[in-house]
Amino acid sequence: MSTQAAADGGKLDRRVLQVASVVVLGAVMAILDTTVVNVALQKLAIEFSTSFDVIQWVATGYLLALATVIPITGWASERFGTKRLYMIAVVLFLAGSMLAGAAWNIETLIIFRVLQGFGGGMLMPAGMTILTQTAGPERIGRVMSVLGVPMLLGPIGGPILGGWLVDAVSWRWVFFINVPIGIVTLVLAARILPKDAPEGAGKFDFPGMLMVSPGLAALIFGVSKIPSAGGVGALEVWLPALAGLVLLVAFVLRALKVPNPLVDLKLFKNRSFTVAMVTMALFFIAFLGGMMLMPTYFLLVRGESTLNAGLLMAPQGLGAMLTMPTSGRLAYKIGARRIVLPGMALLVAGMAMLTVVTATTPYWLLLGGLFVMGLGMGCTMMPITTSALQTLLPKDMARASTATNIVQQTAGAIGSAVMATILAALLAGKFGVPTNLGQIAATTAIHHGVPGAADQAASAFGSTFVWALVLVVLCVIPALFLPKRRPAISPQSTPDADDELAPTH
Repeated sequence: MSTQAAADGGKLDRRVLQVASVVVLGAVMAILDTTVVNVALQKLAIEFSTSFDVIQWVATGYLLALATVIPITGWASERFGTKRLYMIAVVLFLAGSMLAGAAWNIETLIIFRVLQGFGGGMLMPAGMTILTQTAGPERIGRVMSVLGVPMLLGPIGGPILGGWLVDAVSWRWVFFINVPIGIVTLVLAARILPKDAPEGAGKFDFPGMLMVSPGLAALIFGVSKIPSAGGVGALEVWLPALAGLVLLVAFVLRALKVPNPLVDLKLFKNRSFTVAMVTMALFFIAFLGGMMLMPTYFLLVRGESTLNAGLLMAPQGLGAMLTMPTSGRLAYKIGARRIVLPGMALLVAGMAMLTVVTATTPYWLLLGGLFVMGLGMGCTMMPITTSALQTLLPKDMARASTATNIVQQTAGAIGSAVMATILAALLAGKFGVPTNLGQIAATTAIHHGVPGAADQAASAFGSTFVWALVLVVLCVIPALFLPKRRPAISPQSTPDADDELAPTH
C-alpha cells in the first residue's frame, strides 16, 4: 500500500473523484438504457405493428452485441490506451442512441441497437480499468462503492424514467435521452481522464475472438429464448446454447496453451480472484433473476402502471444506498467475507418475506422486504468485486475488468431467463396452458375478473421467489472462502492467495 494511501485510510482524493464522475456518467448511460428500453418494448411493438418475438430483438440484439465486444476490451485497452478506448465507446453508444431514436422501421431500430451495444459493452470494463488504475489497489473498496451508483440507478430509475418518457413524451426519447449525457461524458472524458500510452498488447488473439465472442453470444441467445420457447427442450434454446458452450470450452482449452489469449485465464491462479468470480456468478444469477420478479408482480397481480411499478421498487435502491458506501470502506479494512456474509443474511431475510406474497399482501410488507434486500445488496455486490480486484497488479486490471464483466453479463442473463421460465411454468400450471402462454393467460384472466385469478398468479410468484431464495442461500457456500482479512498488497507481485485465505483465529 502506498504511504499516502495508508495515511489517509484509503480515502479518494479530488483527482480520483473527478475520474470517477466521468466513469459513473458513462456507466449510468449504459445501464439506465437497458432498463429504460425494456419498459418501452410493448409500446414499440404497437408502434411498428410487429409481434413480441420480433420486438424482443431490440433488447436481445443489444445484449448480444455487449457479449460480443466485452472479450475484446481487455486487449483493446492495452493496444489503444484506456482513455482512447473509453471515448470511442462513448462515441459508438452516442451514435447508436441518436440513430435508434430516429429509426424508421423495426429492422433499422434493431441494427442501431446493436451498434449501441458495441459501445455499451466497452464502457463498463474500460471505465472500471481507468478508475481502478487511477485509485490503486489500496482504494479498490471505495472505488467499487462509487461504481455501485449506476448499478443502483439502472434498475430503480430505469423503469420510472422509461415509463414517464413513453407515456408523456415519445418512445424516441427513450434513446434521445442518452444524447446530452453522452456529449457531457465525452467532453469531460477528454478533459479529465488521465492520458495513458498504449502498451505492448501482443498479437491479437483472432482465433480466440472467433471462439469466445460468438460463444458468449450464442449461449446468452439460447438462454434468453427459454421463456418464450417454453423450456430448454426447444430447438431454438438448446442448439445455440450448446454451440456456445462448445465454443467456450474450446476457447478455454486453447487459452491454457497460447501465450497471449483474449481473456487471460492466468488470473484464475489467484484464488482470491477465482473465489470472488464464483461468488459473483451465483450472486448475479440469484439476485438479478429474483429482482425482475417484483415489477412483474406489481404490473400483473396488483394492476399497477409501469410508472408506479418502477416507483414501488425504489425502497430497494434506498436500502442499497445506505449500506453500499460503508460496505466498500469496511471491505477494504476488515476483508470482504465479514461484509458479504451478513449482507447475504439480509438478502435471505428480505427475499423470505416475498415468498409468501398474495394478491392482497400489504404494500408496507412488500416494500419492507425490498428495503431489506437492498440493504443486503449494498453489502454484497461491490465487496465481492473488490475482493476480485484488490490483490491484482495494475497491469492486470484491463483483463480482470473484462473477465468480471463477462461473468456479470452471462450470469445476469442466465438468472433472468431461469426465473422467467420458472414463473412462466408455474403460471401455465395454474391456468392450464402451455408454458410459453402462462403469463398471457394470467394477464387475460385477471383483466377479465376471473374469480381467484389474481390469487393463483400471486401463488406462482411466491413459489418462484422460493427458488430465488434457494439460489441466494447457495451463494453463501463460495462466500465462505472469500478473504477474511484485508490482503497484503505488494506493488511488485500478486499476494499468494493461500495467505489471503488462511484461517484467522
